[in-house]
Amino acid sequence: MPTIFERILGVFSLDMGIDLGTANTAVCVGGQGIVLCEPSVVAVRKGTTEVLNSGEAVGNAAKNMLDKCPGNIEAIRPLKNGVISDFEITEAMLSYFIRKVHNRAWGLKPRLIISVPMGITGVEKRAVIESAERAGARSVYLIEQPKAAALGAGLPISDPSGSMIVDIGGGTTDVAVLSLQGVVNYETLRVAGDELTQSIITYIKDKCGLLVGEQTAEKIKIAIGSVVPLELLGGEEMQMEIRGRNIETSLPARTLINSIQIREALMPVVKQIAGSIKRTLERTPPEIAADLVDQGIMLAGGGASLRGLDYYLEHEINLPVRRAEEPLYSVVRGTEAVLKDIDSFVDLLESAEDI
Repeated sequence: MPTIFERILGVFSLDMGIDLGTANTAVCVGGQGIVLCEPSVVAVRKGTTEVLNSGEAVGNAAKNMLDKCPGNIEAIRPLKNGVISDFEITEAMLSYFIRKVHNRAWGLKPRLIISVPMGITGVEKRAVIESAERAGARSVYLIEQPKAAALGAGLPISDPSGSMIVDIGGGTTDVAVLSLQGVVNYETLRVAGDELTQSIITYIKDKCGLLVGEQTAEKIKIAIGSVVPLELLGGEEMQMEIRGRNIETSLPARTLINSIQIREALMPVVKQIAGSIKRTLERTPPEIAADLVDQGIMLAGGGASLRGLDYYLEHEINLPVRRAEEPLYSVVRGTEAVLKDIDSFVDLLESAEDI
């Protein structure tokens, strides 16, 4: 792993951990914690890879342009289902984030630890490494997202006992059982937060006759989304006004929608996630399964914040279910834990030579 020369360089340069997600990219710096979390979106001139605003139309600035661009501008999400779908745009995005965080003038390049979904191919892993190197990294190591999420959520993955993590990101849901820093069993489901958002768009179109965009659907999911009746969580059902384009008239319109309707929209996707957890448990060795009776399941990722998801899964699977503290940041906190003690977690990392 790191050479003596790299360790010396590391004294002067920043080591960074990056959760390179389909929906959001979060960055931490060794000794400083999380320093950045912005949407994984880049605004370019249509038909080119030219990033607008002199390379600065990335993250929050670009997300505001989603679904609102004129014909000559395009807001792109360069990762699909947790993997790179647009090499050059990903490189531009990483370069922007590295520049924003690593602002030293001496020309030293940072060492990066980047999270990737379980089960992606060697080609996809090399694409991440090459994008990061071309964006300005000195060296790049990969860590699989469930391992990083489990570390960030405080699970004892180095112990000889079983732990289970369910990391619900934007593009993928990683379900993994871990022990002794290794993965005992896992399943990667290419259904996650984006699919939840899309299910709301489809439901409102079919049931309400209204076309809404991705950002509106995301706001609805956060504001009134749930997977169990809210009275079970000590609350009351909610409603909100939404605006979009009427399918029949093609004119702007508004309507009211409530949390019961949104729950109906979300449940098919939630049941897919529950099914993935059950399949993973069915393949888990008996001794590890016995540990999970007490340890239960830890939820991480932005999707874990969905109201009642822990309650639903606990009653559906009959195991204790907990939500990580600040689940959106579990993965990047895991990369931070590795940065603090890289020698102890060296077996969790992959470099270009390992692939």
